[in-house]
Amino acid sequence: MNYQEINSHTIDRWVDEGWEWGIPISHEAYLRALAGDWQVLLTPTKPVPRSWFGEEISGKKLLGLAAGGAQQMPVFAALGAVCTVLDYSAKQLNSEVCVASREGYKINIVKADMTKPLPFPDSEFDIIFHPVSNCYVEEVEPIFRECFRVLKNGGILLSGLDNGVNYFFNDDESKVVNTLPFNPLKNPDQMKSIIGNDCGIQFSHTLEEQIGGQLRAGFILKDIYEDTNGEGFLHEHNIPTFIATMAIKP
Repeated sequence: MNYQEINSHTIDRWVDEGWEWGIPISHEAYLRALAGDWQVLLTPTKPVPRSWFGEEISGKKLLGLAAGGAQQMPVFAALGAVCTVLDYSAKQLNSEVCVASREGYKINIVKADMTKPLPFPDSEFDIIFHPVSNCYVEEVEPIFRECFRVLKNGGILLSGLDNGVNYFFNDDESKVVNTLPFNPLKNPDQMKSIIGNDCGIQFSHTLEEQIGGQLRAGFILKDIYEDTNGEGFLHEHNIPTFIATMAIKP
């Protein structure tokens, strides 16, 4: 198997084991979203500003890119968006099917690898919602180019990005043990470490790759915020480990 196949099977197992990012929203949370009480996450703790979605979500064509798990897409469906979700985890997509059936809305389910060309025509979507997932991908810039292609002019790309700080440290975040870049495919010691910790095959990425990659794809960066892990030593010291970006296709 290639590393993406390994990661998809790993995430399927994590979902079965109760992974926090694989627990679908409740019926009660869906009802609250219908009533206008909602929030969604691109990074571990900070809700995405509602202003990032533009004036109206209802009727917009929205792609959840690597966003399976039925945590965000049911909210967007409740708000009236025309939703498509793409993910490589069968378990995460099954959660989307189950919640859509439970709540009675339609969603287009696509099982695919986002490192390959996206299976959509040009200018298909108004919004792409892309939570933290690039840490499981070796090369991120092709993903941003594909996002640019499938968005309409004026379309919005909302992305959660890992800033690489987590990869410096050992498990309890008490000691710097790695140099960057963190790439297990090119560093046997890093591969041994990450397999032993059951983290999937992960990669660090620079801001040059991630924010610069969006800019080189043609996006205009409009807003940004930072976030922490939500727990652990780095969080307790308020050290940002994630970035969320809002970019526009002109």
